Amino acid sequence: MDDQLKATPAEKWIINPLNNFISKSTTGGIILFLAAVVAVFLANSPWKDWYHHIWEHKIGLTINDELYLNYTIHHWVNDGLMAIFFFVVGLELKREIIGGEMSQPKKAMLPIVAAIGGMVFPALIYTLFNFGTDSAHGWGIPMATDIAFALGVLYLLGDRIPATLKIFLTALAIVDDLGAVLVIAFFYTASINFIALGIGLGVLLFLFVCSRFGIRNILFYAIIGIAGVWLPFLLSGVHATIAAVLVAFVIPAGSRIDENLFISKIKTRLNQFKELDPTNSPVLSEDQLHVLQDIRKLSKDAMSPLHRLEHGLHPFVSFIIMPVFALANAGVTFSSGIIESAASNVTLGVVFGLLAGKIIGVYGVSTLLIKMKLASLPDGLTSKSLFGVGFLASIGFTMSLFVTNLAFHNPEHELQAKLGIFAASLIGGILGYVLLVKKKKILINS
Repeated sequence: MDDQLKATPAEKWIINPLNNFISKSTTGGIILFLAAVVAVFLANSPWKDWYHHIWEHKIGLTINDELYLNYTIHHWVNDGLMAIFFFVVGLELKREIIGGEMSQPKKAMLPIVAAIGGMVFPALIYTLFNFGTDSAHGWGIPMATDIAFALGVLYLLGDRIPATLKIFLTALAIVDDLGAVLVIAFFYTASINFIALGIGLGVLLFLFVCSRFGIRNILFYAIIGIAGVWLPFLLSGVHATIAAVLVAFVIPAGSRIDENLFISKIKTRLNQFKELDPTNSPVLSEDQLHVLQDIRKLSKDAMSPLHRLEHGLHPFVSFIIMPVFALANAGVTFSSGIIESAASNVTLGVVFGLLAGKIIGVYGVSTLLIKMKLASLPDGLTSKSLFGVGFLASIGFTMSLFVTNLAFHNPEHELQAKLGIFAASLIGGILGYVLLVKKKKILINS
């Protein structure tokens, strides 16, 4: 008899193919791209008025005939749904700092400095184009790298690309995300209600103390985090997504049992299960169920709340939050004045900031650091592959669109910035792919 599990027709033709599609690293980027295409199509279709109007509907909460939190759908998407995206970003940052590439100073130095260079130079180039104008406040737009799109392009190249290349780009993008969070916190925050902010920070301190005392219940952190930290931050004027990152940093990252103890206990439970008399029926016995429940509890204890949340939320972020964000923010209506908009200082600042700024910052600064022997090139990477990564870093879609909404209240400037983001991300993605495809061929031939 075949030892392998027999798949039902539903599993074989629907569930398993769907799971395989969702689990691929490229899928999130593909869905995000399709959502952006749909948004642009709707914004330039006969339904464009409906498309733009639907995001302006308001949703609020009525208590005793008083209306609270009465915000537009667009506002709820950017401050509510995107808070979950930033929460996952915070979880990734904490994981990398504790046990990932960022935990080893020698390995972390190159991507950290490359990320800093990739933020500073784009901001400087944008400022050169817009200095002294009312659009100068958009300098943060070209600073960001879209990790979903950049890694999506990289994974399209297949497994022959060295793992160190993927790790380098991931580490760079994570540091870039941290930089973007700090920029939003310090430079794109409106007037502050210090009472609300104080309440949020006080509850955050309470959650930190709870984590130190060993409280690991995810629902507890979710309820207190939303009601006690996110909501006060939303009312304080500090962007609510910052609260999500801060809450992520207090989520416990340690497991209840270490790897060796987990292996020992699992072996014991498996032996117990093996020694039990089989029921020879589809229904398990009570003793078998108890052993399986013990195995499930051990597996849960072996994973930290941080890991469980990160892995559990990733599909929700990739397949719901990011596409909805793209639908709400990527809809650019191309009017008759599109040529003039494309030639504006805002568009040019974003395009050259993302493309030239990322190349100078990521590739140029990294090369300088290596030549000065302050850092070493990771195994498997060459100067050419680093150049290709520089172009992939110029894909600034999600975070750049997000900062655009914070930086500008002028619809014309928003349109110009979005044109620049689309153009630079498309060019950077194509050039990065082409350069790394050539690099891949060299690796295969060698």
